[in-house]
Amino acid sequence: MTKTVLSLKNVCKRFGGVVVADRIDLELHAGEVMGLIGPNGAGKTTLFNLISGVVMPDEGEIALAGRVLQTLPLYRRARLGVARTWQHMRLFGSMSVLENMLVGASNYPGESLLRLVFAGKSVREAERAAREHAMGVLERMGMASLAATSVNDITFGQQKLVGLARALMSDGPCLLLDEPMGGVEGSAYETMRSIVREEAEAGRAVCVVEHNVSFIRDLCSSAVFMVQGRILERGDVRTLLESKALAELYFGK
Repeated sequence: MTKTVLSLKNVCKRFGGVVVADRIDLELHAGEVMGLIGPNGAGKTTLFNLISGVVMPDEGEIALAGRVLQTLPLYRRARLGVARTWQHMRLFGSMSVLENMLVGASNYPGESLLRLVFAGKSVREAERAAREHAMGVLERMGMASLAATSVNDITFGQQKLVGLARALMSDGPCLLLDEPMGGVEGSAYETMRSIVREEAEAGRAVCVVEHNVSFIRDLCSSAVFMVQGRILERGDVRTLLESKALAELYFGK
């Protein structure tokens, strides 16, 4: 039986009179790559924000491997294993590629002043381990030579890969990718696709918000179609993408 990593039950969210999540029920399983598709304004990124803790639900339950999340702040959910990328990346332009990745390290030693003062040796060991982990991720992406380069001096596609690399600094079971392929092409596209596939094969549960239908078709085994904060349809990704009714809602008649 496939292990359920993430579950949402009756999750609701309103901003004033606008319903952005309407009784969402969803399960994401270990080793699964699920596509979250739908037109702009459907509520896809809002759903990611609810899962990761950017906003809190008005009703319902969100659980990671059985641990209830909906009352926890964003940083606690990240430490428990909810890793995500952002549609607009949110990289630190004044920092190097490696420094941006270290921001995403779980329990990075520099976060604790007391630990810095009273446990210098353990801090140095933890920092060395985090840097080795980061360099290992960059090696996988063929970007190790860019570790010391400012993110402002690399291409847009490489910046997208840094966003994914930062999320991979967490070894947690859940990975949320918000439009990872927007503006990405060529070798960066192929690298992104390979890394996502490898993460799923290693047992991580992956959910992808993406308008690139080819990417969804290539990687996702299942898909969920959202419209106006509701899940309208779900199932096999190829069957869903070939639905005439959904195509009209997505692309217009």
